[in-house]
Amino acid sequence: MTHRSFRSLHLVCGFALLLPLAGTSLAADVSTSPQRLELVPASFTLQGPRSQQQLVCSGTFAAEELRDLTGTVSFESSDTAVVTIDGSIVKPVGNGTAVVTARTAGLTATAQVEVTDFGTADPVSFKTEMLAALTKAGCNMGACHGSPSGKGGFRLSLRGYDPPLDLLTLRTEFYGRRANVMRPDDSLLLKKPLMEVAHGGGRRLLKGDPAHFVLRQWIAEGMSLDDPAEPDLQKIEVYPPKRVFQQAGTRQQLVVQGYFSDGSVRDMTALADFSSSAEDVASVSAEGLVEKSGRGETAVLVRYLDKMATSYITFLEDVEGFAWSEPEAENFIDRLVNAKLRQLQIPPADLCSDEEFLRRAYLDAVGRLPHLEETEQFLNDPGEDKRERLVDRLLDSTDHAAFWTLRWADVLRINSGKLKTAGVYKFNRWLYEGVLNDLPMDEFARQLLTATGSVYENPASNYWRASRDPSDAVETTAQLFLGIRIQCAKCHNHPFERWTQDNYYGVAAAFARVGRKAGRTPDEEIIFVQDSGEVTQPRTGQTMPVHLLLKGDVTVPAGEDRREVFADWLTDPENPFFARSTVNRVWGHLLGRGIVEPVDDFRDSNPPSNAPLLDELARQFVAHGYSRKWLIRTVMNSRTYQRSARMTPLNRDDELYFSHATTRMLSAEQLLDAICVVTDVPEKFPGVPAGTPASQLPEPPSDHYFLKIFGQPQREMACECERSSESNLSQALQMINGPTVHNKLRNDKGRIARMMAEGKSDEEIVTALYLAAVARYPVTEELAAARRHIESSDNRRQALEDVGWAVLNSKEFLFQH
Repeated sequence: MTHRSFRSLHLVCGFALLLPLAGTSLAADVSTSPQRLELVPASFTLQGPRSQQQLVCSGTFAAEELRDLTGTVSFESSDTAVVTIDGSIVKPVGNGTAVVTARTAGLTATAQVEVTDFGTADPVSFKTEMLAALTKAGCNMGACHGSPSGKGGFRLSLRGYDPPLDLLTLRTEFYGRRANVMRPDDSLLLKKPLMEVAHGGGRRLLKGDPAHFVLRQWIAEGMSLDDPAEPDLQKIEVYPPKRVFQQAGTRQQLVVQGYFSDGSVRDMTALADFSSSAEDVASVSAEGLVEKSGRGETAVLVRYLDKMATSYITFLEDVEGFAWSEPEAENFIDRLVNAKLRQLQIPPADLCSDEEFLRRAYLDAVGRLPHLEETEQFLNDPGEDKRERLVDRLLDSTDHAAFWTLRWADVLRINSGKLKTAGVYKFNRWLYEGVLNDLPMDEFARQLLTATGSVYENPASNYWRASRDPSDAVETTAQLFLGIRIQCAKCHNHPFERWTQDNYYGVAAAFARVGRKAGRTPDEEIIFVQDSGEVTQPRTGQTMPVHLLLKGDVTVPAGEDRREVFADWLTDPENPFFARSTVNRVWGHLLGRGIVEPVDDFRDSNPPSNAPLLDELARQFVAHGYSRKWLIRTVMNSRTYQRSARMTPLNRDDELYFSHATTRMLSAEQLLDAICVVTDVPEKFPGVPAGTPASQLPEPPSDHYFLKIFGQPQREMACECERSSESNLSQALQMINGPTVHNKLRNDKGRIARMMAEGKSDEEIVTALYLAAVARYPVTEELAAARRHIESSDNRRQALEDVGWAVLNSKEFLFQH
């Protein structure tokens, strides 16, 4: 007996809609006619009496413009004894072949259909249909019954990742009281989600919809197990995988096809789960119909059991007043960013001023504000290439090495609680030398992942001192070097990604033989490779082989370090994650947000805002030997990086495509160091030389209130998210009347007191404050306001301190722009 599930292939006609779909309304506003039609798929097989195929039809208009017309064309069958058409869905009537024709505006497109096994029994498949129906209805979500306890004691596995558990729950738990095979409609499994009896989860089913049909049918068939010959679903594909609509295009029907182990292809659209990454751009119905909400791009994530696929849909509009004036392009970054902006009709901002660039470049490259002499030297430099020369000078400085050591130390969790004090200093020094000497990123990752020996003699070994077990190593390594938050897959298949428990524990197997033993001193530890050590999948009890994501399981010969195999895969130029994750992380640091945001959260449901840009950055990063300095230099020299933060009416809503600079608050360390620079009063930290800036501390102080308030992480997580960038009332109070700002402004050895003692004029002091704080000279109005305040005060020093306080509390100072 063969088992056939909802086999509904959707024929998609993609041109402008003339008639509404059932249950929807649509104004008929098509000013031109299509030039040709296309049905997808052009041929298909319906196998079994329950199979069906959604038709989708694409129409090409003038200038090769595509529109979806699935709901507007008329469909007819050449033989109604073989197939009939319900709306735009083909359903079998009997064995044989037929032709389905779509017609509109005098054009036609056809699809060949074959129906087989119509008279064969076709029971519902538990593993392919029943579990998908529970997911479609939302029953096995984490907030409902898909949790270890389950609402109301009804426990299902999350999104059906554990079929044996679900069978046990549905067939035998509570003496099978949830289902009535004799009277299926009386089953609690149906009555509750239909709201025929009280249900805390609300209405989840409608009578006759695909999920309801499958659930009811499976119960009516006796809740049977699958035939051992029932094929497995191997992958799904969504059509169209990508589509760009002009203004007349407002919707797109999606089709989900499943590929099975027996070679069959079935339509899975009816039970697939759809979600849009940008609801303000487009929504997607339970039937897979994407409808425009606004201008922009969205990724529609399609899930079926543990399989996923993504359709990228772009809706364009003519923007009133938009006229593209091609900006100059310094490099490939600008060309790719500009292409996206032009497509979406978002005009880019002008270049930032020299003063803005100077301050921005110093904060991004070396983590501090420029000193007065550095500011005056740059502003007085007449050379046209002075920005490029500044970037080169900053990247070759020890300050750059120190600041970007901080960036890596945060996510590598360098703190004495994990590494001991000596380990903190030695690991920091190793990172510093790597940045200073531009250690290639692939070699940087390899040295960390394969490190052995004393954590003091080989500081890279501290990576394994911080990651104490295979699970920690999996999650840290995936987030740092792949940009993947794989933690969810530890307990169950990832609910928002393709990663499974098998993937998680297979990667963990690569790190299962990392051994640790005491060194010559109590604080020292030796990292070594053990001869044994395995990882067991907790749900199946299976001993896991080493797994490489998207490549599969690999066999590692005895005596060979499994980490070497993993590192070879990770740093291979063809690895789809490593280079993209690295360039995105660096881009996020420099531009204020990643091409994928958050920068370490790559997933199908979180697409890049500019995929061609991300791919080309990664490709060139690899071609340039994984040079981190090349990457930073290339980004900083682009006009995209150097755009002004001043927005225009046509780009002020853009938060994704880098049409203007992103303003963001200085980090905790940058802000404290900046206050120290402006006041010329260094902060004192215990255990480090006097004058050490906060951005060069070996680890976060445990009791520095100012740094904590402004979001300094304690380095407990390998996640950029541990550093808070949110503003709050406590921060405002610290800046307005907190002791840090107050005491530094009033310090007798500070800038204001010293310049007064040197006999400097009010204008000279105010000018110095502005140059130190915002890297520019004060404008006439600012000088006049400061002069009025000083002249009206009985205490000149206090009045100058007031001016300094006002500068330090200005948005221009507090924010990077």
